[in-house]
Amino acid sequence: MNFQLTPDQQSFKDSVTRFAKRHLAEGAVARAHEPAYPWDISRLMADNGLLGITIAQADGGQGGSLMDAVLAIEAIAAVCPRSADVIQAGSFGAIRVLAEYGTEQQKDRFLKRLLAGEGVISVGMTEPEAGSAVTDLQTTATPDGDGFRINGSKVFTTHAWYADVILAYVRYGPGVNGIGSVLIDTKSEGVRFGNRTAFLSGEEWATTYFDNVYVAPENVLLREGGFRKQIAGFNVERIGNTTRSLALGRYAFEAARDWAVQRRQFGRLLAEFQGLQWKFADMKVKLDAGQLLLYRAATNADAGFPSPDETSIAKAFCNQAGFDIANEAIQIMGGMGYSQDSLVEYCMRRCRGWMIAGGSIEILKNRIAEGVFERSFSQRPQA
Repeated sequence: MNFQLTPDQQSFKDSVTRFAKRHLAEGAVARAHEPAYPWDISRLMADNGLLGITIAQADGGQGGSLMDAVLAIEAIAAVCPRSADVIQAGSFGAIRVLAEYGTEQQKDRFLKRLLAGEGVISVGMTEPEAGSAVTDLQTTATPDGDGFRINGSKVFTTHAWYADVILAYVRYGPGVNGIGSVLIDTKSEGVRFGNRTAFLSGEEWATTYFDNVYVAPENVLLREGGFRKQIAGFNVERIGNTTRSLALGRYAFEAARDWAVQRRQFGRLLAEFQGLQWKFADMKVKLDAGQLLLYRAATNADAGFPSPDETSIAKAFCNQAGFDIANEAIQIMGGMGYSQDSLVEYCMRRCRGWMIAGGSIEILKNRIAEGVFERSFSQRPQA
């Protein structure tokens, strides 16, 4: 059992770190507080082989592993936390589902533009009445000739209002087996967006409405029975969420550490107060433990054994750890940590959202308990 990165992995992470320091350090604070998608960073990353890290070379990607993408997020976030989102969008989640299950025509139309950093794909999953209970989704796909008419709405959809395409979960028929997905061009007739609003993180979203939107047969991604394939891809996306939580917690930790070795109160450095030393010790333990859980989940998924249990454990721990560490860093730094002149408060706000998005901590604990007892526990009332 080896707990060290391989020479190739270390070399890759070092090269991404150099890229980040050269191109992303300047403007990192302003970038974090800009709600618009950083298209300039997206194109820059595409030019430098940092989009599509987990996508096969035959599909235009880099042919790398999940661990490669994890390492890239860590290296980018250490310099510019906001830019780590671009790695996530270009290597995890919906883009992987498209690359895995899309037709050559679909890849040619959508994937090439995404990998060039000129577009972004959004996943339309959550609905007003279907959040954690995602299988309660009500967006319908009704046959119309060879295609379908889509009716319904999606909420809390990351990237939706500026995305090129939405990978929308739809219902072809009743039950779990009736769920699949379609690719909807956001410029299609019948697609409209509600008023923009912002999360605590500052990221903007808008309700997406599908009013009798026609989806041609060539834009159907997965038919009935496709839900389990989609959710498997979503399970892998959680590794990206997990990585960003821990990486932003680490950013806040390093900022607080730098502050503690130069800030003086009562004639002493903050680092010399035992109360603060214990805070740093607790944060360090959480960072190390979280990284081991994250690397286990990513490495085993790369080896062909993606484990919902390992992914759930890593996400539940790292979501909480990232938030707790950033929150403590604010306390250590006082007014400076609370100020938007630093990125520590931004890291705390972002980490708080990931405790909900991609599977709440509570839902993940339910999943972990199922593994403990080797049985499923329905959250629905008994009939």
